[in-house]
Amino acid sequence: MSSKAFQFKTLDIVQIALFAAIMAALGLIPKIDITANLPITAQSMGVMLAGIIIGKRNGFFAIFVFTLLALAGLPLLAGGRGGLGLLGTGTAGFIIGYPIATFATGLIFEMMKKLSLPVATFLGSVLGGIVVLYAIGVPGLALNTSLSLADATVAMLPFIPGDLIKAVLTTLIVMSIARGLPEQFAHRR
Repeated sequence: MSSKAFQFKTLDIVQIALFAAIMAALGLIPKIDITANLPITAQSMGVMLAGIIIGKRNGFFAIFVFTLLALAGLPLLAGGRGGLGLLGTGTAGFIIGYPIATFATGLIFEMMKKLSLPVATFLGSVLGGIVVLYAIGVPGLALNTSLSLADATVAMLPFIPGDLIKAVLTTLIVMSIARGLPEQFAHRR
């Protein structure tokens, strides 16, 4: 691997900082508690947006920075939560999975260059921002609660419709950005 792989241009740093801030701002939207262990938050949509709009690498680093700041104690997660104590909760796998799911979302989106922008955005959001995030989050839920893996999986079912709505919203936001800033997605041609 060349050393250029991890060099950042000014635009990269700005994008990373901006999307870390967007992720924090999404935490200001009140969480909805369905169960005692897991809230519905807007922050999983931030994972989708970052991976699609700024790509797998910058998206990963933006959400990684956000995650580190939240785990360091800043109250950036929905409901003003933050700190290492979150690693012992049902949401731990999801929090740890945010950067990985962001990378996966961006990677899947990039791999779908032949598909239309809305289809690639929606599929990238669903496969990376939901499936990959759940693949990391559900075992974390089971590990930190008294639920079996099967029960943790069933416990996540009520969250799927909301996450699909977030994927649709992500698609609509990306389409709006593409109309105003077509150069942001020019690499797809």
